[in-house]
Amino acid sequence: MEGCLTARDRVGIQDFVLLDAYTSESAVLDNLRKRFNENLIYTYIGTLLVSVNPYKELGIYTKKQMDIYMGVNYFELPPHIYALADNVYRTMLTEANNHFILISGESGAGKTEASKKILQFYAVSCPSTKLLDNVRDRLLLSNPVLEAFGNAKTLKNDNSSRFGKYMDIQFDHMGGAVGGHILSYLLEKSRVVHQNHGERSFHIFYQLVEGGEEDLLRWLGLERNCQRYSYLVQGECAKVSSVNDKSDWKTVRKALSVIEFSENNIESLFAIIASVLHLGNVTFVADSQGYATLNNSPEIHWLSTLLGIPAQVIQVGLTHRKIEARSEEVLSPFTVDHAVYARDALAKAIYGRTFTWLVNELNESLENKDSSRKTVIGLLDIYGFEVFSVNSFEQFCINYCNEKLQQLFIQLTLKSEQEEYEMEGIEWESVPYFNNKIICDLVEEKFKGIISVLDEECLRPGEATDMTFLEKLEEKMGGHPHFVTHKLADQKTRKTLERGDFRLLHYAGEVTYCVVEIFHLQVMRHSKNAIVKHCFPSTEPDSKKRPETVATQFKSSLVGLTEILMSKEPWYVRCMKPNEGKQPGHFDDVLVRHQVKYLGLMEHLRVRRAGFAYRRRYEIFLQRYKPLCPDTWPNWKGTAAEGVECLIKHLGYKPDEYKMGRTKIFIRHPRTLFSTEDAFEVCKHELACVVLSATKIETCWRGMKARREREKRAWAVKVIKRFIKGFMTRNQPACVDNTEYLAFVRQNYLTRLKENLPKTVLDKNTWLTPPPIMQEASQMLRKLYTRHMVRRYVQGIMTERKAQLQIKGLTSSIFKGTKENYPHSVGIPFVDTRISKYSVPVVKYDRNGFRPRFRQLIYTGSAAYLVEEAKIKQRVDVKFSLSQWNSLTLSDNFLILHVQCEDIKQKGDLVLQCDYLFEALTKLCLVANKHNFIKVVQGSVKFDIQPGREGFVDFKSGQETMIYRAKNGHLMVVSMTLKTVWPFNSQNEQIHFLNY
Repeated sequence: MEGCLTARDRVGIQDFVLLDAYTSESAVLDNLRKRFNENLIYTYIGTLLVSVNPYKELGIYTKKQMDIYMGVNYFELPPHIYALADNVYRTMLTEANNHFILISGESGAGKTEASKKILQFYAVSCPSTKLLDNVRDRLLLSNPVLEAFGNAKTLKNDNSSRFGKYMDIQFDHMGGAVGGHILSYLLEKSRVVHQNHGERSFHIFYQLVEGGEEDLLRWLGLERNCQRYSYLVQGECAKVSSVNDKSDWKTVRKALSVIEFSENNIESLFAIIASVLHLGNVTFVADSQGYATLNNSPEIHWLSTLLGIPAQVIQVGLTHRKIEARSEEVLSPFTVDHAVYARDALAKAIYGRTFTWLVNELNESLENKDSSRKTVIGLLDIYGFEVFSVNSFEQFCINYCNEKLQQLFIQLTLKSEQEEYEMEGIEWESVPYFNNKIICDLVEEKFKGIISVLDEECLRPGEATDMTFLEKLEEKMGGHPHFVTHKLADQKTRKTLERGDFRLLHYAGEVTYCVVEIFHLQVMRHSKNAIVKHCFPSTEPDSKKRPETVATQFKSSLVGLTEILMSKEPWYVRCMKPNEGKQPGHFDDVLVRHQVKYLGLMEHLRVRRAGFAYRRRYEIFLQRYKPLCPDTWPNWKGTAAEGVECLIKHLGYKPDEYKMGRTKIFIRHPRTLFSTEDAFEVCKHELACVVLSATKIETCWRGMKARREREKRAWAVKVIKRFIKGFMTRNQPACVDNTEYLAFVRQNYLTRLKENLPKTVLDKNTWLTPPPIMQEASQMLRKLYTRHMVRRYVQGIMTERKAQLQIKGLTSSIFKGTKENYPHSVGIPFVDTRISKYSVPVVKYDRNGFRPRFRQLIYTGSAAYLVEEAKIKQRVDVKFSLSQWNSLTLSDNFLILHVQCEDIKQKGDLVLQCDYLFEALTKLCLVANKHNFIKVVQGSVKFDIQPGREGFVDFKSGQETMIYRAKNGHLMVVSMTLKTVWPFNSQNEQIHFLNY
């Protein structure tokens, strides 16, 4: 809406609600004229769309236009049929409810085109799959089929719908069109047999004759000449420059195939159309008694062939009436006039029921087989209110339909408007409007209305005629303000009424009606044509029970239609024609004013205004006008309602000019909105300068960033090229091509090495494998880092710990590689308290026993034995110093210390068993300073007793410790295996069981 307010002086206002003089028909006409002259054919009255037929192509229905209006706010763009279609569609998806679009207007106003544009929009905008596309094609192609059988050229329109159509389009939860259903109302069957001058019958007749294939025409007994058929030349207008019957015939044939009509049904359908043409050429002559006889047997032959009815049955049916007298049936011959009337009634009945069958077949093709819940959008393309010089009973039904729809329109409009006011908390003001309930009751009221009188007259005994019906109407309706006849009229009005006419004062004007209608169905029950048999079943009630009148049937249909519409949300398109001559650019004020009245635009406008010309959601209003207030521009931090209130206070709105609803702002007068819009136009120029400046700065900044980005990318390309070339030549000697790559490799290796260095000296696996170019450097770095870790370790060692490690080093030099269990002892710390640093063992000699007892070595808990070749008869105490031993032999857990005893003045060997073997020996070596005097043997020790004499000591394990002379003369030493559990060392490393 707001988008075109600034051009209102030239092109008018695109929403009538914003007119100051909204109660003036002249103001409405002036606004329509301004927009029509600028080729702006669409105008809003709130959500109602008014469309004026331009009678020329405007180029506003392209795929590009569809894309523009998809998903856009209803009032954001200029009014358009696509805007309404899109808003209905999105509301349906959002709210998951059903809607309908009522398209109304006079013949030639563009109702059918509007319906097609909506269907085309949905075909493009809905989701697309193979299945959905199939449904879409059927929905679209149902139109040309219905137009061919239900549309005709009239004086006002070359493609006028001569029936009412309501189509439901079914959508799934994703918005895809999945099916449809069509309801048809009151086909104008009289057009089959009679057309006014300048009009044609239904399109399908001319399409068949002009476009049908030669073989098909030959089979149907037709000639390619419309002038040969009486029913096609009544209006003397068989050819129409704006209609291409041959091209339309191809479209219809294609549509029937896509909709999947069987070939048998298509043949039967065209046979019926041809039979109607043949029936129109049947003529009658009077015999000697004045009764009708058939004069042309070829037509009867084709009727019999195409309909599958015996020729004799057709002849009798067209010339006689069957009368039941008591228990007998009597044939009463027709006069020529009666026979012609019966022939035409039969033709209309055939065509009318065939049309109903066709609609049912279309519905079967469009039916959605999925039973899950669907939402629908209904399209109602119905006749407009029309007045002719002679208005038939069909026109009476058409105008009655418009009365009902007008009543529904006012009810739904008032209801929706009042609901909005209540929902927003705005006080509702009553709106005066013409209530046409009095006219609807005049037509449809039970026992009193025109339709009830018609039914009563048709069912009463005796011969019912038009005059008896009229007399009954005068009796029942006399005195009604909206009903008048020649008899009931005053002297002045009586001059404008024929004696067989009656006049109704509709809400849109006065209309005079003349009604004549009869049905004749008997003959068709003998047909063998598949479609005819379906349309005229043999079980249908015969003349014993009169069927409902057409008006009653139509009334029932309208009741059903009203129930359908009342269950859906309404949207409206009011189509108007600017002139009677279909001339582009010509605007007939009188004609347009009449349409404004009967389309109910003034009533709708008054309801929509209801005291407030404009209403918008707070978010939309604030988004548009926030530049007008410094507190709301550029961004408002609070709620939208608070922002709007701040904005309108800044603009100086007076309390009586607006109301704040729960979600919307209501502005009472258009001038208030116009002044706001004018201020916004001024503000836009200032904002434009700011935007242009910002855009210029942004452009320069983006240009600079783009140039920098280009330079970065160029540099990156060079680096990548050098890197790739360096990788390819990495194994070659250093050169220009690989210098940078090799530097990268070195840097990368060193960086990774820095993050993955070993944590301890004992960690031998952490060092990263170097690339070839870093092999030598890696070895040097590893040694340096190892020395660095050793230095750090050494610097952190305490004095006591250092002494222990020095002793350990001596132990390693003595036993590493010579003693099998030495590696297991490496982690065991030495303890000084276990061996006194300078203690001297004391040996007690026992000369009387073989096993002398020795004092234990201090702090060792082990026994020491002195061995001689001769038995010793007495015990003596022998003292010797640790420094006196001159050699030491080590085997298993025993060590033999060769000493020179002072008391016995001879050599001796001291056999020792130690718990801490390596610790004790290391101590001995340190004290005696005899590191190289230790000899390691396995199992047996050989030594010199005397020069020239050898002695042997053998070792083994046993249950207890003992020493004895073995049979082989060797000294056998048996020892228990000692197991010692060591505690955690100073580095918290667990020491396992060690065997010595």
